[in-house]
Amino acid sequence: MKYFKINGGKKLSGKIAVNGSKNATVALLAAAMINKGKTTLKNVPQIEEVNRWVEILESIGVKVERQEKTIILTAPAKIKIENINIEAAQKTRSAIMLISGLIRNSKKYFIPQAGGCKLGARTIKPHLFAIEKFGVKIKTIDGGFEVNSEDFKPAGKVVLYESGDTVTETALIAAAQSPSKTIIKMATANYMVQDICFFLEKLGVKIKGIGTGTLEIVGLKEINKNVTYEISEDPIEAMFFISTAIVTKSKLVIERCPIEFLELELLKLEKMGQKYNILKEYKSKNNKTDLVDLEIIPSKLTAPEDKLHGMPFPGINMDNLPFFVPIVAMAEGRTLIHDWSYENRAIYFVDLNRLGAKISLLDPHRVYVEGPIEFKAAEMMSPPALRPAAIILVAMLAAKGNSILRDVYSINRGYENLEERLRSVGAEIELKDDESSLEL
Repeated sequence: MKYFKINGGKKLSGKIAVNGSKNATVALLAAAMINKGKTTLKNVPQIEEVNRWVEILESIGVKVERQEKTIILTAPAKIKIENINIEAAQKTRSAIMLISGLIRNSKKYFIPQAGGCKLGARTIKPHLFAIEKFGVKIKTIDGGFEVNSEDFKPAGKVVLYESGDTVTETALIAAAQSPSKTIIKMATANYMVQDICFFLEKLGVKIKGIGTGTLEIVGLKEINKNVTYEISEDPIEAMFFISTAIVTKSKLVIERCPIEFLELELLKLEKMGQKYNILKEYKSKNNKTDLVDLEIIPSKLTAPEDKLHGMPFPGINMDNLPFFVPIVAMAEGRTLIHDWSYENRAIYFVDLNRLGAKISLLDPHRVYVEGPIEFKAAEMMSPPALRPAAIILVAMLAAKGNSILRDVYSINRGYENLEERLRSVGAEIELKDDESSLEL
């Protein structure tokens, strides 16, 4: 068990770059299972979530080579799904995408129940409904899912039960293995879905409608191709640094921000009084994603008149919404934040009250945030959810004095070498081993 020790209240300065996308990476690791050739993924974030995926893939026979931010995958002739590392699979919700990733490789197989963040009830029914359209039978049993893909067939049209990112990826991966045309409706156009589409195109899959709510896919019965793909940058990590700069009242340049997936967030901030400059515009190394270097300027903020709520793209990203909580705590006035998509995540927002925030929980989805306040140092445990834990860290970086944030595995699931990168722009933060948690 590790913890962060923070001496907060420091002004940050300089430049910090955004890494490759966590959510795109895990989806691409699942999608790579449909390729019998060698898959090389670049710009891979070095995070715990990826480590768990490597453990899963190696346990089922995939050869995995890691070279800093590059992962090279070579699938075996036959996946040994019976050897799957259940403990690793249970620590990442994205393992659910292996159901579609293995459809043409294994006829009958078991996928453990997905884990990840503790955010209340998170149904996987939309995934099952989508895959069943391809003739796949899925039985929910204790601890996971029994899958029978012997009758895999073209789906024709798949209307997603909900417009979600992971379920869109699940349907895409299945459709890529069918040589007949598949139309997916109610798809999301979010960043990780676009990355999956770009990758599948490199494998030879034909896709129309990328960036829209309707995707038309013509897949391949078999894919055996050596392919290299550079993962796009992570807009959620960009928002972490934006929030940190604003809350610490710092002038900070955040490089390699995927602007298409931050435009609405920046507009909301602009209307609150936040000043920023776009210094440079360019393409990601995959020549697909538009990037900018973003300069955040210390500003006096006013609470937005309307509530803030997440939506499927192009709304405020569901995972970016929590980063507005410490921001509006610094703004004059009262803000309603409505986190409707998760059962219990808003409950964790109230943890910021330990750091001096004034947050009232209205119900499991809504909070009022009163501002402006000054964050105060404290010692706390991380909640078992990535973004709520991250916003506590943001607040601690702003709070004058020494704070301790314990059990930070949930943060390390999604952010690479965060303490080193934050120190590079002036933060005083250390990652330490919690010796009190060790058995003597």
